Amino acid sequence: MHTAFEHTRPCPTGQGPRPAPASGPEPGEPPLPHPPESTTPAAASPPAPAPATLRPGHTSSPGESLPHLLLAGLALHRMATTRQLIPLLRPDVSRPTVSAPLNKLRRLGLVDFTVLPSSHRTRVWYLTGEGARLTRDLPELRGRPPFTVHSPEAASLKIPHTLAVLRTHLAFAADARRRGDEHGPFDWTPEVAHPIGDGERVIADAVLHYTLTGSGGRTKLRAFLEIDRTTMSSERLATKLIDYARLFTHTPQSMTRARHHQHTATARPGPAWLRWYPVFPRVLFVLTNASRRTLENRISDLKAMTAQHPHVATMARTVPLGAAVLEDLETHGPYAKVWTPLVSGEPTSWAHL
Repeated sequence: MHTAFEHTRPCPTGQGPRPAPASGPEPGEPPLPHPPESTTPAAASPPAPAPATLRPGHTSSPGESLPHLLLAGLALHRMATTRQLIPLLRPDVSRPTVSAPLNKLRRLGLVDFTVLPSSHRTRVWYLTGEGARLTRDLPELRGRPPFTVHSPEAASLKIPHTLAVLRTHLAFAADARRRGDEHGPFDWTPEVAHPIGDGERVIADAVLHYTLTGSGGRTKLRAFLEIDRTTMSSERLATKLIDYARLFTHTPQSMTRARHHQHTATARPGPAWLRWYPVFPRVLFVLTNASRRTLENRISDLKAMTAQHPHVATMARTVPLGAAVLEDLETHGPYAKVWTPLVSGEPTSWAHL
């Protein structure tokens, strides 16, 4: 079967991307994304080994032990409720199947939880320092250091935004399962930083890797995700587009130096992002936590920035830009026509912006 990278129009002519540094029923959790139209039961998992025997060289797969997946998933995604961990890692299993190993991992001192405020004791799980140490060399986390929460109080400060980011990921994952596309729990990297010059960086809330499958072959798509909970001004949100426009054109200064009079090193020509992506990822804004009117106004401000800022307008001629409401993604799926293009046009799928 043919595999293709996403087509893009021609684009203008350091340091690699990495996660940014860390600055019983359970009612009251955020709603799950809509379920797949059909679900095929997965093969039974082999007996789970003790977490301390996790093998860093092991590749995560449907046959991977559930404790391994829980540790790797929490290391990558920072925090998650029990209800989120089920569709993230094992959509076909019951809550007790996931709760039991979580509680065992807690007794071993590898994970802990804090209670989601006003949620009737919904647990939000995260790695302890020992859990982060154990998962540091797992293959799922290569180049992505695990996130460590040092206390329940520290966890509570990050819960609203972290869970909103994960809700977005779960919407894409549910859509991929229903459509037969490829997008797993480790095809989503939170808090990825890229240099944009002058010692500054743009930090995406997440980078999405997604493979569309169909009769015409496989098409690989990538996206920078910005999750907006209306906790910053609309103007500040829109200036994120300027940061991505700077990344789009940022080319490190060419440097040549002699090393022991035997070797010279010259920086590769072209934009810095070519070190990590064959084409520049589309930029997607996902908004939530406000009235529909407020969210629509913020999307209008994003469109205005795209039209009025010359560097953003230049980027928009090549890079697909769009915005959607998180609740629409959870209800209809990201492939539905719920995305507003930031340039022009009618609502469409994120893949067709």
